[in-house]
Amino acid sequence: MSREELLALPVAVDLDTGNRALGLGRSKGYELAKRGEYPCRVLRLGNAYRVVTADLLSLLGLAA
Repeated sequence: MSREELLALPVAVDLDTGNRALGLGRSKGYELAKRGEYPCRVLRLGNAYRVVTADLLSLLGLAA
């Protein structure tokens, strides 16, 4: 993802978007999230995972 795309993300994104930003495959990303080892904060909302965008940007060195 480009810097502009990353900075335009909403407050939280789905796990697939987080995986794409981090260069992780779908299976690996879900595996890490289920084990609680995802590289940034992930929220579990029912059956869905949401990645906190501020943590994602911080991890990528794009935090404001």
